[in-house]
Parts: sequence; C-alpha cells; structure tokens
Amino acid sequence: MEVAAVASAPSAEEVSELRKHTRLSEAQITRLHERFTALDRCGKGLISPSDFQSIASVASNPLLSRVLTVVSSSGDGNISFVDFAKAFAVFLPQTDRQEKLRFTYMMYDIDGDGKISNSDLMEALKMMVGPNLTDVQLQQIVDKTFIEVDFNRDGFITFSDFEKLSLPISLDNAHVLQF
Repeated sequence: MEVAAVASAPSAEEVSELRKHTRLSEAQITRLHERFTALDRCGKGLISPSDFQSIASVASNPLLSRVLTVVSSSGDGNISFVDFAKAFAVFLPQTDRQEKLRFTYMMYDIDGDGKISNSDLMEALKMMVGPNLTDVQLQQIVDKTFIEVDFNRDGFITFSDFEKLSLPISLDNAHVLQF
C-alpha cells in the first residue's frame, strides 16, 4: 500500500471543522498543522503512539497512553490532525471552563462509560503514581475521594459531582497553552 503525502497546509474541510468546533484562528490552525506535520514521522497523516514516545519530554509522562486514548477519535491512540488541533484547543486561555473540565473528567473515566467508577479512579491513580504507593494505599485514597466527591452516593463520580468539586478551583490559568 502506498503512503499518501501529507499536505503542507490543512485542508479546507479541516479548517472549517476546527473553526466550527474550537476557538482556534485560521493562523493558529496553520501553525498547529506545521507542528503536526513535523511530529508525523511516517508521513501518514497520523501521529502514532511511537511518534510521541520519541519525544523525551512526552515519553516520560505516565499519562501519555491515557491522553492519546482520550484525544484519539478512533480510540487507538493514533492522532489525526483534527484530533491534535481539538486537543490543543482545550488548553487555550479562551476555552471555557466546561470544556476544560470535560477533558479532565475524561482522563479519569478510563472505561469511557460517562462516569468515574472506583476501578476507573484506581487505574488512573496507578498511572499517575506508579509503584510509589501500594494498592492498599491507593484504595484508601479512592475510598476517601468517593466519600468526599460522590455527592449523590450512587457509587460513581458523575460529571455533575466533578463540576461541584471543581467550583472553588479557578481554571483561568489551568490547562492553558500559549502558542
């Protein structure tokens, strides 16, 4: 199978979709496309998990595989240009609080069922802390979190619970990238 050459500029369809669904300007979309093209080592129009692993500062992130799963519209960790740009758009200063919270919530909703279960939170914490805490210690953190955050006591942290938890937290300078 022949590998198609990646366009040096985003397509009109990509620009249209991104302008409709993000707060990215056309100039920002073009700059992101340049960065995307530089990261797409095989020229397939996708950034693979191995492409990200080749970036030392990114490869050491314990949440890399989770981020790639959340960002990838195909769910396989391969990132299209539109996936890449939409993910970056979440981190813009002008992106609203709800979008930033939704992205953060999805990082914890490991099984993607729309709610954070005990096992979702346990798995997310294991990714973050690695072998630094025992399963017993992690389960204590999970149990305490559910006591404090599961406001309706249904055994899950819903997005509504997550929003309530985050109300006192300012996101003005959180999840922000300048480029």
